[in-house]
Amino acid sequence: LKQVFNKDKTFRPKRKFEPGTQRFELHKRAQASLNSGLDLKAAVQLPSGEDQNDWVAVHVVDFFNRINLIYGTICEFCTERTCPVMSGGPRYEYRWQDDMKYKKPTALPAPQYMNLLMDWIEVQINNENIFPTNVGECKEEVL
Repeated sequence: LKQVFNKDKTFRPKRKFEPGTQRFELHKRAQASLNSGLDLKAAVQLPSGEDQNDWVAVHVVDFFNRINLIYGTICEFCTERTCPVMSGGPRYEYRWQDDMKYKKPTALPAPQYMNLLMDWIEVQINNENIFPTNVGECKEEVL
């Protein structure tokens, strides 16, 4: 397990919600509904009286954290040698473009692609203009 939680590899710490805040309460409600085995459509339905952007933001952060954990468990098996292409099966190849280092879509080994993707997502999640930490302050639409 030490390799899974090695910060120099792929694991990124969870973004935490401050206890006592409305976002924390939304997070607890989302966790309870997702862990209850209920219908997923009902589990992600906007609770009455809650802001849609806040509700979506909580689920985006939870999804990011779960994907990080899953990727952390498989990253030692997917190396540049064993996964030289980021693909979705034999018919789909994903290429990275970020308008900084990779100005054109570029084929990358899967681990490098995933690291760039997870870093990019983390930057988006930590952007206060997209995911403000205070409830009801979304400046841009999350959807």
